[in-house]
Amino acid sequence: MRFDVFTLLPETLSPYLQASILQKAAERGLIEIALHNIRDWTRDKHHTTDDTPYGGGGGMVMKPEPVFEAVESVLGLQPACPVIMLTPQGRVFSQRVADELSRHERLALLCGRYEGVDERVHEHLITDEISIGDYVLTGGELPALVVIDAVARLIPGVLGDPEGAADDSHATGLLEYPHYTRPPEFRGWKVPEVLLSGHHGEVDRWRREQSLLRTLERRPDLLAKAELTKKDLEFLKKHGHEAG
Repeated sequence: MRFDVFTLLPETLSPYLQASILQKAAERGLIEIALHNIRDWTRDKHHTTDDTPYGGGGGMVMKPEPVFEAVESVLGLQPACPVIMLTPQGRVFSQRVADELSRHERLALLCGRYEGVDERVHEHLITDEISIGDYVLTGGELPALVVIDAVARLIPGVLGDPEGAADDSHATGLLEYPHYTRPPEFRGWKVPEVLLSGHHGEVDRWRREQSLLRTLERRPDLLAKAELTKKDLEFLKKHGHEAG
């Protein structure tokens, strides 16, 4: 899968992309990430990418010309892949959205800066808008990294454990169960006996129940959308949850 990232600050993304799982996935040819500096498509000696907003007001607005030229020169006049703007105005990013995006062979991510991007970019160039939460950042670079990381994990072969992505929090609509490793006792705190039993069926049951309990305690709102079995509902009812 290929990610094309259009940004004014490619140097801010490189360190994260060149580390850990994403770097290994790129080395193995499972993903390809290309960073495109929008300033390379400016036409003045100062490489101007922003200007004052029409109608007045504070802040600067990213100009449409270099953004259009950057995207069109890389993807063509009619891009065959989603062109996604990272913006607080977009639909909220979730595991379900990550799964949807992972089904594409290529994604283009456009990182805004300053006060915003000329509205003609929104209207005539991008095909989707994504927000990673209801708060304001200085640019779209961090959201782009979040999207790349979450989507890349879903590509077969990227994770060492083929079941790893399926077990993650939110992958099934629930929060993930607790994890333990050696030593079996630390400062008097012991690993639950069931995890040391070697009984895989009991371990699976314990993990499912812990996942249900953790979701009930910390994010009960998720239960309304989670795929729950009759046994799950019975277990939750015993712990005070009434299905709506």
